[in-house]
Amino acid sequence: MDKEQLAQSAAQAVDTDELVRLTRALVRIASYYPGPGEQPVVDFLEPYLRERGFKTTVQRVAPGRPNLIADLGQGKGGLILEGHTDVVTHGSLDQWTIPPYEARIVDGKIYGRGACDMKGGLAAAICAAVAVQKVLGPPQKTLRLCIPCDEEGLMIGIKAFIRAGYAEGFAGAVICEPEENQVCLWQKGAMRVWVHFQGKMAHGAMPYAGANPILAASRFVTELGRLQAALQAESQHEYLGLPWITPTVFQAGAGEGQFNVIPDRARVGLDIRTNPGQDHRVLEARLRQALEESLEAGVSARLEVFEDRPATETPRDAALVQAVEQGLQLLQMPIRYGGVPGATDGTFLRAWAGLPIVTLGPGGKTMPHQADEYIEIEELLAAARLYAAVGVLMLAG
Repeated sequence: MDKEQLAQSAAQAVDTDELVRLTRALVRIASYYPGPGEQPVVDFLEPYLRERGFKTTVQRVAPGRPNLIADLGQGKGGLILEGHTDVVTHGSLDQWTIPPYEARIVDGKIYGRGACDMKGGLAAAICAAVAVQKVLGPPQKTLRLCIPCDEEGLMIGIKAFIRAGYAEGFAGAVICEPEENQVCLWQKGAMRVWVHFQGKMAHGAMPYAGANPILAASRFVTELGRLQAALQAESQHEYLGLPWITPTVFQAGAGEGQFNVIPDRARVGLDIRTNPGQDHRVLEARLRQALEESLEAGVSARLEVFEDRPATETPRDAALVQAVEQGLQLLQMPIRYGGVPGATDGTFLRAWAGLPIVTLGPGGKTMPHQADEYIEIEELLAAARLYAAVGVLMLAG
């Protein structure tokens, strides 16, 4: 058979029943953090993958927070399929009409925390890799399952994976996040920022005796609106839309019930989202200028960028992108381009490791982190078949 026929055979070799069983088994494992964490998922998957012929490695990242790496074949120029094991908290159980870890099937959908983000995508990647092995045997180029912890936090899992050299020697990576099976070649960048304001405590009846950091913090937030408008006038992306500067935390006060006390400190937390081409160093300088203009006598401030994730873009002529498009055509699936509104583990695989990435996976874009989260089995199966086809196209010959 030629490569295209092999790709179609791999897609058809995906075991639908096993894909559903595996997705449900993963959803039933609560792996939010802080809480149970990701160790139970790795404890389940590591023997599961070894039994199916994968060479497995458990990378200890933090206590109770491992990465799992599973390989088929060996050789440079291979493919990474990536899916994280952590989920966000289920929140209030009162908001769920179906228990979050039951993995119940209703009307062709699997319900539960993580079904969409992204245990469904992870299960699809695993079942696709098994299908590739059925068709190719041990491939001449490595097919690596990268299964990291902590995507929902500071992404310590994928950072440790890259630092240890596990991303070296590959031709690209498919990030199996829920993107409605769109071909996402662009991801927004992100900056996480704390701004700390220091004033002087005083009686609320005599504000002239102190220096109120709340006023300076409020002026700064107002200035952010103007800065955001300027950024949006400079950049609007076809697939990512507008950049955003969003204050998400405003904290101040001298203590519970202390309405007559001017506090000595306040802080503002910012979640900033940028488009490709926007320089984060330039943006940081503009933030500092806005901060300087917001201060008054007696109030100082300190701006801290504690996480910096650049926007990413993968060229359409990359071999991985060509394989994805060819796979979609072979399976008679539509080629729909899209952009990722948030950062993913792929951000660092692209920015740090230099890998071409395509973010593509089953599940609604707005479904993650909601109560009654679900994934459609039909869309899940389509993703698994596509991953299998792409795997063959990237690895065979």
